[in-house]
Amino acid sequence: MTIYKIKKVLNSTLIHAILMSVALTCVFPVFWMISSSLKTQDQIFKSMSLLPGSLLDIFSWNWSNYIVAFVKADFGFYFFNSVFYTVVGVFFIILIASMAAYAFSRLQFFGKNVLFYMLIATLLIPIPGVFVPLYLLLKNLGLLDSRTGLLLCYISNGLAFAIFLLKGFFDQLPKEVEEAALIDGCSRFGIYWRIALPLAKPAIATLVIMNSLTIWNEFLLALVVLQDKAKMPIQRGLMVFQGTFITDYPMLMAGLTIATIPIVIVYLLMQKHIVKGIASGALKG
Repeated sequence: MTIYKIKKVLNSTLIHAILMSVALTCVFPVFWMISSSLKTQDQIFKSMSLLPGSLLDIFSWNWSNYIVAFVKADFGFYFFNSVFYTVVGVFFIILIASMAAYAFSRLQFFGKNVLFYMLIATLLIPIPGVFVPLYLLLKNLGLLDSRTGLLLCYISNGLAFAIFLLKGFFDQLPKEVEEAALIDGCSRFGIYWRIALPLAKPAIATLVIMNSLTIWNEFLLALVVLQDKAKMPIQRGLMVFQGTFITDYPMLMAGLTIATIPIVIVYLLMQKHIVKGIASGALKG
């Protein structure tokens, strides 16, 4: 084996060892959380095992923590609220952003570039920086402590990046296709709906995943806007849940697992679309 091949093998081994170490560092807390959620209170303090029990007898694990957390502790309401906010919020972000991005990309109107750059500039403003005016605006509109008010915050928060990404994608679409459609009598909206939108599926898939992660994990806006427990998303409800079960560690870990695992599974299943969509859109722009 030549020196070059030896160096290549050593470099590859070192890189993989570092990546595996980082992966284990990230995965271990999740594994510990799930394991703790299946233990009893005594096992948490007395047992040093990472597993809740025998691997051959999973029925001996304390699955009742999830039943109590989901049903009796009202965690099911928080879970389904988050599903509602995520589905509705992502739908309107994609709908509004795709129409706006197509207009910025293909239509000519006064102040187009100024409006676009003003929109992109909002990405530089952190969410906590707008809490005071946002709170006053929602209060004056009568939308404080309402699902509509929180949804509007989620939608407006995701629009700027979504428009930026989709505009970069629409800019790369060949104009000859649109011109042929116009000659055949297709309207501008028809071109957007039947041609541009289907071709933008990679970028849309990316936005669906990224905004789903953002809305599902969002806490600060829900903390400012909502006070009613029945309307709280899972991350906001988790704080209430923690206050109730602060000393019941298995129950608390069960609640954290319910809040974490669904969106982790979605991300793992759809992660390839993130790189593919960004490469198809903004990086080409």
